[in-house]
Amino acid sequence: MKILLLGKNGQVGWELQRALQPLGEVIALDRHANAQGLCGDIANFETITQLIQQLQPNIVVNATAYTAVDKAEIETEQADLINHLAVKHLAEQCQKVSALLIHYSTDYVFSGEGTQAWQEQDVTAPQNIYGQSKRAGEIALEHRAVQFINFRTSWVYGTHGQNFVKTMLRLAQAKEELSIIADQMGAPTGAALIADVTAQAIRYYSLQNIEQQQQLCGHYHLAASGETSWYEYAQYIFSVARRKGLVLQLQQVHPIATTAYPTPAKRPLNSRLDTRKLQQQFHLHLPHWQQGVEQVLGEIIV
Repeated sequence: MKILLLGKNGQVGWELQRALQPLGEVIALDRHANAQGLCGDIANFETITQLIQQLQPNIVVNATAYTAVDKAEIETEQADLINHLAVKHLAEQCQKVSALLIHYSTDYVFSGEGTQAWQEQDVTAPQNIYGQSKRAGEIALEHRAVQFINFRTSWVYGTHGQNFVKTMLRLAQAKEELSIIADQMGAPTGAALIADVTAQAIRYYSLQNIEQQQQLCGHYHLAASGETSWYEYAQYIFSVARRKGLVLQLQQVHPIATTAYPTPAKRPLNSRLDTRKLQQQFHLHLPHWQQGVEQVLGEIIV
């Protein structure tokens, strides 16, 4: 099996480099040309067309994305290029070589209202430019004849790259008081878990016949089990950090409402994702969010 991984240096891409290795030959690229002259810049359509024709991969894993949620409100064209138009082009090229396309999306494609966990078939209603660009990318997949598996996930963190866990540790070592949003709910989901689930899904998919493979294609919600708020999430980070011996200056943590911390892009209050379809279709178990957070903290705190 030949797997082309795009976006190898992002949070999820970094973990995918590890998780995909046992499955076959993995060609991992970013937007810069490697020693062999291969380039994975999905915004360069000509380059991607040549790349896929040259490699003829069985599977393409697209871990690239424009994820600057607030900047997207200004950089609308760039967000649309990476999250929508490039995905559309990638899907067209995958379809030409009969490659399965693995893609990643977000809970931001929904309205962010209510308290029920979002199911795959729920009506989408993105509330900001980032969410709109990601949903446009999903629609591009749906309208192509490509075989695709799209994982919607939320609150991603990992040992590589910048994320909420690292930000909280940095602030807690420098400040005595912090105010954290307490009315947005979701499940922190580790990049390592996303990568491992991706690998498991690819392996399961590859063992099926063509008809079964077609039935497995579509959208899936991928998040750790359980739910929490950013405030409770932060408190757990601080608790584990102290238990692991990290000295924090932090004395007080105040819960605040989303309205008390305005941002250029509207944030969802409800980021819960119902993962039953993923677990049932691919025979997977998703661990509690605290397990992955503690493991990453153990790797960060040395």
